Amino acid sequence: MPHTWSELGIDTRSKVVGQIKTTCPRCSEYRKKKRYPCLSVNLDEGLWNCFHCAWSGSLQKGEEIQSNPRATPIIFRQPVYRQTPLPQRVLDWFAGRGIPESVVARNRISYGPIYMPQAEQEVNAVQFPYFRDGETINVKYRDGHKFFRMVGGAERLLYGWDDVAGDTLLICEGEMDKLAIEVAGYTSCVSVPDGAPAMSTKNYESKFDYLLSAEDLLRPLKKIVLAVDTDGPGQKLADELARRLGPERCWRVTWSSECKDANEVLMSHGVDVLRECIEDAKPWPISGIVTVAMLRTAIDYMYEHGIPRGTSTGWVGLDKYYTVRAGEVTVITGIPNHGKTPWISALCLNMALLYDWQVTIFSPEQHPLERYSALLAGQYIGKPFDGDGRMTPEEKDRAMGWLDSHVTFLMPADDRPTLDALLTLAKAQVYRLGIKGLVIDPWTEMEQSRPRNQGEPEYIGHALSKIRLFARHYGVHVWLVAHPTKLKKAEKGEYAGKYAPPTPYDISGSGNFRNKADNCITIWRDAEADSNELQVHVQKVRFREIGRPGACNLMMSYTTGRIYEPDREGRTAWTA
Repeated sequence: MPHTWSELGIDTRSKVVGQIKTTCPRCSEYRKKKRYPCLSVNLDEGLWNCFHCAWSGSLQKGEEIQSNPRATPIIFRQPVYRQTPLPQRVLDWFAGRGIPESVVARNRISYGPIYMPQAEQEVNAVQFPYFRDGETINVKYRDGHKFFRMVGGAERLLYGWDDVAGDTLLICEGEMDKLAIEVAGYTSCVSVPDGAPAMSTKNYESKFDYLLSAEDLLRPLKKIVLAVDTDGPGQKLADELARRLGPERCWRVTWSSECKDANEVLMSHGVDVLRECIEDAKPWPISGIVTVAMLRTAIDYMYEHGIPRGTSTGWVGLDKYYTVRAGEVTVITGIPNHGKTPWISALCLNMALLYDWQVTIFSPEQHPLERYSALLAGQYIGKPFDGDGRMTPEEKDRAMGWLDSHVTFLMPADDRPTLDALLTLAKAQVYRLGIKGLVIDPWTEMEQSRPRNQGEPEYIGHALSKIRLFARHYGVHVWLVAHPTKLKKAEKGEYAGKYAPPTPYDISGSGNFRNKADNCITIWRDAEADSNELQVHVQKVRFREIGRPGACNLMMSYTTGRIYEPDREGRTAWTA
């Protein structure tokens, strides 16, 4: 077992004491932001923890733990918390923010010295203990310069866990807001541990890890009031919380003018106005009757930042016609063996690599799943999984590690699961992983039985409405693959003597596949000539900010499965 930082490959930047952040020798090399300091190192205590790959350990004990959030449980550090009396000046500071000594005492807040990385020295800081069932799980420290830190390697959880009671809960953005809401008489209130994700943040999945441990705690709640900040990051936090917790049980607080959070309202207007803001919370907009007032915060944000566009597919030529926006449904069709599955797989990898999307896939035709995983690995690495020139064992392990962090598969016990069963599993993945993409490939692998008095077009229309409702309700983009009916060869024109690209109206069963979808795409290649050129025909786009009908050509590598633009010679949007 290694007992020095250099043997572990950890760069301490010539520091020998204190707490530092540096790159992780286990995962940084394989990440898009290779220089991001994701590894927290406590040089004094000989501890390290990576907040990206969860690699952690101790020099003293000779431990080295590598854990994946979806596999074995992470071994968290257990902090020691000793409550000490608060100096009068600190109590006066709390009082100036409207927080009386009784509330400070109830929450067992302390004060004392701690090393603050931002200041690169030991400072005195207010200490907010995070309890679960009376046990200290973490501590947040705040100094006079509003620098924050938490215990390295300790579990992130909701602040105020032990205060959750009844069927109603308020969720706010900071410890001071939680205390302010308690002053207003609401003790069933928690704060998220790390605040809201910045507007520029693309990968903020780890910001919501605290929901995993709180799943059983939050499940019975009937009403969740989101009392977060009114700025852009606060709106982003509220959107993601509502998406994961279920918008049907979420309400949103709007703070009084010129105030962005609960503590500001308490300081500026007093406890009565704060209580009025909370009591005046409005239901989160969902399907049904929605007033403009309920949408006001979102409308104001849209006015300031613009109508949300779709994100790039990773193929510049295709982006002119089609981009990807969460909450929509894209129907994909094409003749069998024309490249639909490699194309949708490559698109999912692009979304994961460019934007850190989590994607879950239902694709029974690709069983066994280990073979499908090998296809994805080839697309990721850019080398075949087996045969000549295959990827090295190290590349294979790197691919498997990355895929395990971004891709999951749905494999219900039933050979032909119902749509409801698939969507139930997908909802669980929204809560646990925050998935942004769902692939159903193909439609015909689901149970298709229907009532006697219901025709196939009506049944398909009803099912597609369910899928669209799921997509919009949970902010997930759904790609649905559907096969066309038997086609005839074209007699003239560009495709004379060949099977022409089918349209959404050619999909077996119903024109509703086109009518209900937000976007429709056909994948076509000259299979008779064994061409590796894919034609991507965008045949419907519902919203003009997403794209427009048109077509572009992409290339497919038979050895790696990669889909690339003709002028990029096998490279993808995320390779050099």
